[in-house]
Amino acid sequence: MAAKQEILKAIRGRLPEAASVPDSNDAEWIRFDDADARFASVLADVGGRCVTVDSLDELQRDLESHEAWVESARVVSAVDGFENRNVDPQTLTAPQDLADVEFAVVPGDFCVAENGAVWVNDRHLKFRALVFVVAHLAVVVPADQMVQNMHEAYRRLSFGGRLFGTFLSGPSKTADIEQSLVIGAQGPCSMTVYRLTPVSS
Repeated sequence: MAAKQEILKAIRGRLPEAASVPDSNDAEWIRFDDADARFASVLADVGGRCVTVDSLDELQRDLESHEAWVESARVVSAVDGFENRNVDPQTLTAPQDLADVEFAVVPGDFCVAENGAVWVNDRHLKFRALVFVVAHLAVVVPADQMVQNMHEAYRRLSFGGRLFGTFLSGPSKTADIEQSLVIGAQGPCSMTVYRLTPVSS
């Protein structure tokens, strides 16, 4: 114990001088002339896809043009008004029930232009595992919900009570093995972000 105290004393005696926290200047954070185009470009770079649609019917037509959707036997949707599914999320009793779900359509809150990420929380998900265990994932986000960078993104986050949330940017991927990028290594093999244009009032 004496040796430990000597070590801690020596450390405390050599602490650097305290420094004040620098002022945060929003003007210094990265911004883009076309945030929508930046988001779509970065998402594509990391293996995802961004599609802007004017309605859920248009979203449905786009899905039907893709092999992953057509060939998925079990589909779940947590998006209000999009009922094209054969698995009702309310009938699921445990995360294990998602084991054979191949395609999920879930709501997202907003997009981040800087890194092609979407903020998704579990307010509308019975089990948060849904966005990680399916083979293919579609996230539906209001088209007017875009922030420039992660600094703006963090300002939008609030956690009242128990809430889970995560930033998703493209499908699951890893480059740990021989620095070779592998898509779908630990989770979804594909991710599409549908930016849904809000209905004019």
